[in-house]
Order: sequence, then structure tokens, then C-alpha cells
Amino acid sequence: MNFIPSTEAEKKLLLKEIGIGSVNGLFKDIPQSVLVKELEISKPLTEMQVKDKLTSMSMKNNVCFKSFLGAGSYNHFIPSVVNHIVSRSEFYTAYTPYQPEISQGILQAIFEYQSMICSLTGQDVTNASMYDGASAMAEACIMASSISRKKEIVILKSVHPDYLKVVKTYCDAYSLDVKEVDEVEFSSETAAVVVQSPDFFGRIHDCSKVKEKVGDVLLVWGVVEPTSLFILKEPSLADIVVGEGHSFGNAMNFGGPYLGIMATKDRYKRLLPGRIVGQTVDTDGKTGYILTLQAREQHIRREKACSNICSNEALCALAATVYLSYLGKSGENLGDVCLQKAHYLYSKLLSKGFSPVFDAPFYNEFVVKVD
Repeated sequence: MNFIPSTEAEKKLLLKEIGIGSVNGLFKDIPQSVLVKELEISKPLTEMQVKDKLTSMSMKNNVCFKSFLGAGSYNHFIPSVVNHIVSRSEFYTAYTPYQPEISQGILQAIFEYQSMICSLTGQDVTNASMYDGASAMAEACIMASSISRKKEIVILKSVHPDYLKVVKTYCDAYSLDVKEVDEVEFSSETAAVVVQSPDFFGRIHDCSKVKEKVGDVLLVWGVVEPTSLFILKEPSLADIVVGEGHSFGNAMNFGGPYLGIMATKDRYKRLLPGRIVGQTVDTDGKTGYILTLQAREQHIRREKACSNICSNEALCALAATVYLSYLGKSGENLGDVCLQKAHYLYSKLLSKGFSPVFDAPFYNEFVVKVD
């Protein structure tokens, strides 16, 4: 499978087998006279620079590339390597495979996705993906009710209104009472408190302070703009972290398909909906990957499963994996750019007579009004 990476040790073993010291040794028999000499062309541009140059040329036409709607759908730059990888026939499906003996490539990719999401959220376990951020939040509420055996879901009004609608739809089928509040509150019947940060208005909430306030009540933490995780402290104190992952290498796509992120503590993993890929060792001692903890899923437990989700957004999760791998440590720079540009625009608008609606730290989005 040519999409499984070779380690440095494997590369050295291959080179030793064919009797050369480096990859360049493969080309030593080619005469120097026919090798390509240095071309007299301008210095190379990065992919983003090429795209910016071509976009500036196209601006001679009557077009509109700028959108300030935000609210859960963001037009981030997507490196071409993302679409190149996810368009390969080996990956081109939304399904997570049941047959590990012929599916190690995609299973490893999903395992890497889970590892990256755990690293960003500070949680122990991540599933292979959910349908989108809204369904992930709704599933988290049901999961919290299953854990606590309580029926009340307290959700802040600053949560995305469309997410709130989906939460209400899901919870209605489980006879859960959804209570909308302006500030964090709870009772002895509360299964979970749901907070989004950055919220629908872009405001940043402090996870540690919220968790300190709710105590033993389960805290569901929503992250609709996941690039904030590059620079903000991970919500490791939350019990369940959900979010919309489309900003990780997936286009706006007129609203979908998107990528639901869902992560939790190890002690709750048997109530976590969706697929989970685990790492193991085969009889030859080689590392392998396989779907694990399947007894919680609907194809085995049927009506007693912790969720009815089956096929998911594995292809979108793969795009996120490629995107995050491509960014690496530079993801922190992307978070800084989103933060700084939002604050730059905010200050410029205030200087033009706009007034702030909220006095709170914000990321990527904000609300202003005209007096």
C-alpha cells in the first residue's frame, strides 16, 4: 500500500538491500551531460503565493471572494495536497472498514486523526468522526445523560442557534429537558452543562472556571472554530469535547459535508458513540490497526447501542489528518493570524464609528453595531 509511510529504518534497509548509500545513488548511472541544469527562472513561490497571484489577476473580472458571514463556516486556505490524497481511490469512501487485514492504510489514517484530536483537545479518547459539529453536540448530551442517569441538559444561549435546534431534536426523542440559560447554572437533576468557546459571537470562555463552577456535573465543551485550539489552552478539564472540524482541510461546500469532532475521558469510552480505531500487534509482532470496543455499536447491540450512528465522515476526517500533518507546528501561526486579523478589523471598525456589543476577549469573530 503506497500510502503507508516508510520509516527511516525501513528506508535504510531498502537502500542496503540494493547496495546503495542514498536515494541519489539510483541516478548515478545517468550521464551528467543529460541531467537538467539550473534553469534561469524566477525564484519559486509557495502554493499560497501562487494562488494569491492568480486570484489577483482574476480580480479584473466582476467577482466576490470575500464573505464575513462566519458562524460556523470558514473559508480557510486548503493546501492542494489535501484534495490530492483524499481523492485517491483507496480512500474515497465515508465508511470505516470492518476488515483490518485489507484496510491497514485507512485504519492507520483514522488512528492518526484520533491521536491529533486528542492532542488538540486534551482528552483521552476520540471517535473516528461524527456527521458534523451539531450532531456531535447532540450526541454528547445523550451520552452525558447515559453517564449521569439524569434528564436535564443546561445549554448556554451563546451556543450556535442551529446547534441548539439539533440538540433539541435529538433530546426530544430521549425525553430530555433542554434548558437555555444566559449564565452557567445547574441543579441536582442536571446531566450536563453545555458551553461553546469561542461561542456564536466569537467570545472566549475559560474552561477551568466553568468546570470549577459546575463541579461534578458533566461539562460538554463545544468548539465550532477548531483553529482556536492551536493557540488557546486545550479544554482538558471538560468531560466531553465536541466541535466542527471542517476548518481542518475541508471546504465550506455550501454547508456540507462537514466533520463532527467528539472526544472524552477514558472512563467514558464505552459510552462514546461512533467508531474507534485501536492500535495493536499481530502474531508477527508488527503494529496493526483495528476497530475496537465494537460491542457498544448498533451493528452489534442493535437497539441497545449507545448511538445509532453507523457510516460517518471518514473521508472528511482523512482530509483533517492530511491538513494537520501538513501544518505541523505551524498551526500555531495560523491561530495567531486568525486572532490578529480579527482584532485588526475590530479596531478599524471601531475607529469608523462602530460600537462593540460585548466586552470580552474574542477569537476570529466578533459583533459590532452602528449607533
